[in-house]
Amino acid sequence: MGHDHQHSHQHPHTHPHEPAGEIPAVLDAAIPDSELSPGEVSRRGFLRRAGLLGAGAAAAGVVGGGAADLLAGSASAQAKGVDPRGDRTGRYAWLAGDHHIHTQFSPDGVYRVADQVRHASAYGLDWMVITDHGTEQHAKVGVEKVNPDIRRARDLHRDMLVFQGLEWNIPAAEHGTVFVHPGSNEVAVLKEFENSFDGTVTKTTASTPANEALAIAGVNFLADAVRRKRIPDALFLANHPSRKGIDSPHEIRGWRDAQPHIAVGMEGAPGHQAAGIKAPLGPGSGRGYYDSKPGPDSFPGYPLESYVTWGGFDWMTATVGGLWDSLLAEGKPWWITANSDSHTVYADSATRGPGSDFAGNGYYNDPVYGGGVNLGNGDFWPGYYSRTHVGAATRSYAAVMAGIRDGRVWVDHGRLLDDLDVWLRAAGGQVTLGGTLLVRRGDDVELRIRVGLPAEANWAGFVPQLARIDVIVGDVTGPVSDRDVFTTPNTRVVKSFEVTAADNHREFVFRLPKLDGPKYLRIRGTDGRRSAPGLLGAAVDPHGPAADVLGDADPWQDLWFYSNPMWVLTR
Repeated sequence: MGHDHQHSHQHPHTHPHEPAGEIPAVLDAAIPDSELSPGEVSRRGFLRRAGLLGAGAAAAGVVGGGAADLLAGSASAQAKGVDPRGDRTGRYAWLAGDHHIHTQFSPDGVYRVADQVRHASAYGLDWMVITDHGTEQHAKVGVEKVNPDIRRARDLHRDMLVFQGLEWNIPAAEHGTVFVHPGSNEVAVLKEFENSFDGTVTKTTASTPANEALAIAGVNFLADAVRRKRIPDALFLANHPSRKGIDSPHEIRGWRDAQPHIAVGMEGAPGHQAAGIKAPLGPGSGRGYYDSKPGPDSFPGYPLESYVTWGGFDWMTATVGGLWDSLLAEGKPWWITANSDSHTVYADSATRGPGSDFAGNGYYNDPVYGGGVNLGNGDFWPGYYSRTHVGAATRSYAAVMAGIRDGRVWVDHGRLLDDLDVWLRAAGGQVTLGGTLLVRRGDDVELRIRVGLPAEANWAGFVPQLARIDVIVGDVTGPVSDRDVFTTPNTRVVKSFEVTAADNHREFVFRLPKLDGPKYLRIRGTDGRRSAPGLLGAAVDPHGPAADVLGDADPWQDLWFYSNPMWVLTR
């Protein structure tokens, strides 16, 4: 796992004139328009009209392919009629959802699709993804048999967007959410994907170069299915990436770099948040069931601290200057989410239906009342505790997927916030989460944050109080020579705002004067109940999340929210 096995895979927008490590063809003025694809001509036209073609090429030379992705994303948004400088009204429909949910079609599940959809709706979600485990039974029959239940739920719950997906056993790595836009081929594509690329189905779970290559091939398959219009869209997100230490940095980079419009991010916070409640009132495990130790397939560079959650968040996300930041410092869009990973719900009374034969049927019989509450279950219903908020242009499947792909996402636990508005502004433009702002060197940049504090009690029966907002800023330093690096030196908490109940809808402002180079900014917030200096030291993160205590980590007593980043590039 410690070796960086390189594989060559073509980027979906790569031009034949674009060697590895060079600027994209759309930014290369030496390549005439006649040799570009229609999409590249459109993107180049935008850059010309904005006066950024030369600046874009220069920026790409400074910060590498990541900046090219950011510039191309801005151009693509403009081609779709979206102002790349940001939503000037400052408003999207922020739709709450959950991309990691299991049913009776998982070998460790229990509930019907209808049970999960009804609860998700009751707890305020707008979209959700059914992600039963990749198994031989699921690949043979489950992926087909669950589909009528999903389609029925779509008909009955018009206010809920219900995606079909699966929890992919990534070859040589951990699990991941794969989901597709609804359509006539959703089952066929998912079934072919699972049979061809699931690590459990294909017996490719071991950490080998060949299995790592198969994972890349799986991501390429999804991109090809979209390109050939077999399905309208597909996304992949890595699930609980630090739980077993088997998602190495070079594998994460490999997925993202192979198909950055398909492999878009990871769970910033895992599900199973009730698992940390102390026994006998709870399972007495780790939040997210993060209770493992390094194994033979674990990446040897990860510290022991990576095997626990920090304020309920994965170590890759919670460590300022850590793995997530090392990707962002390259200029690589890589987004975070949060979800329930709901299998069996804490204090629920349901049990699997009697006479079930999962091995034979590919599902359990419908659940029945079990005669009492089960305090050993480690999950919450979708929307009950964890939420992923997506800025969507419309209330539609396509818009949710586009919002996730573009990084217009913030996440929270325990309903710490009702809403969050974030803008990065400079003369002549602004962007929101996931956006890229292009400014002249020496310009001033403002970060503006407005929080909507909870107006009513959460599902644990109390009104949480946001105590602090942290602003995290990092330099964009370009591609790394070591693809297994998981730190970056120039990222730190630069400002903290204390928050009281009187600050509801107040605008907090942070200024970056006379910008001298490309940077990214992200924010997080906390109820302030538990904190500790970050793993890279108090100078980097003076009051970060504390390590969750194995067997005694009440999730309601340690609430955080995180936003995805925004970039500012200089010209």
